[in-house]
Amino acid sequence: MTAAQYKALDTWIDAHFDEEVRFLQELVRVPTDTPPGNNAPHAERTAQLLATFGYEAERHAVAAQDVKAAGLESITNLVVRRRLGNGNGNDPGRIVGLNAHGDVVPPGEGWTHDPYGGEVADGKLYGRAAAVSKCDFATFTFATRAVESLKASPGTSLKGSVELYFTYDEEFGGELGPGRLLQEGIVKPDLLIAAGFSYQVVTAHNGCLQMEVTVHGKMGHAAVPDTAVDALQAATLILNALYAQNRLYKQVASRVKGITHPYLNVGLIQGGTNTNVVPGKVLLKLDRRMIPEEKPDQVEATLRSVIAEAVADSPGITVDVRRMLLARALEPLPGNAALVEALCRNASAVFGEPVEASGTPLYTDARLFGEQGIPAVLYGAGPRTVLESNAKRADEHVQLEDLRRATKVVARTLLDLLRG
Repeated sequence: MTAAQYKALDTWIDAHFDEEVRFLQELVRVPTDTPPGNNAPHAERTAQLLATFGYEAERHAVAAQDVKAAGLESITNLVVRRRLGNGNGNDPGRIVGLNAHGDVVPPGEGWTHDPYGGEVADGKLYGRAAAVSKCDFATFTFATRAVESLKASPGTSLKGSVELYFTYDEEFGGELGPGRLLQEGIVKPDLLIAAGFSYQVVTAHNGCLQMEVTVHGKMGHAAVPDTAVDALQAATLILNALYAQNRLYKQVASRVKGITHPYLNVGLIQGGTNTNVVPGKVLLKLDRRMIPEEKPDQVEATLRSVIAEAVADSPGITVDVRRMLLARALEPLPGNAALVEALCRNASAVFGEPVEASGTPLYTDARLFGEQGIPAVLYGAGPRTVLESNAKRADEHVQLEDLRRATKVVARTLLDLLRG
């Protein structure tokens, strides 16, 4: 019976695939650039589209003061609950959560397709967030609809629920998205599939520490530099010390397949007032990727020490260090075996090639579920690698055939997990 049910799911998805593509196009056409992070309009549009399928979306608006404090403009998280079985009160079955984020970095330059057009060309759908991760709004929604289509079929017994979580602050750490939903007890799934970005089933990912370093000196005229204290020279000492750490990080290897070693990147530098003025202040923003084996508190303490020691012999220089983000690594939890096995088996069958569990150097919202003891993995529409999708680059896109096949994999997996 299982093979026939899988075939029924695949047939339903094929029959509704044009509708799924149109759904994704509509999602891409509402910008969610973060910053500035005015994302409530997209949530409202998503809720309207879901209503056409008979899906009622709970709207959980985040308080304006909390959104503003995070540097954003508006957030409304969506929760859709679909009970698929008739389990009794003593055994209601699993709750399987499906989480994707709608926020994304601004498009930047170099596009040859409209970043908000949802244009389909050569079997690809183009647009900002088409690959990460509005595509999985579509994957998860249509996989759920496909499984629901089997409820009335003879021989199909389902037990449990599927819940869709569409959130809007992954780019800023996820604390006001999944973090807030979990903190307030709005959601508590037994298992979680988060938006993916490659063929692999991702069971672990890096952590991330982001810090802001402000170097204070004393501004002065370049003609009389002895009357000033050059903050940029001091910042250069800090930069050299930080980059020297990368040589040490390359000597540390993670045991997780798909993850290599820690790394530090300085992504933003600001300072100075004019060419003929000794800079009195320089700001650095750094990103430290942590492998799952590292302890975040120790990583942060070491970086603070490195920064302080770099300018210890620089008179007149003071340094402020502020933590911007601490995203802990995702590690496999006991209880994830059924989810991982089903995803790998179904993906291998649908794609016709081995699909295995692995890690990724990225960090995601899935960690927030893991921190609450909820087994979580990443899987969704995407190419073999993140690079192939142009995610966060010009001409971001998703292959339509990958979208179709990922929807089938998720639908089959939901059927396996919720079978009565």
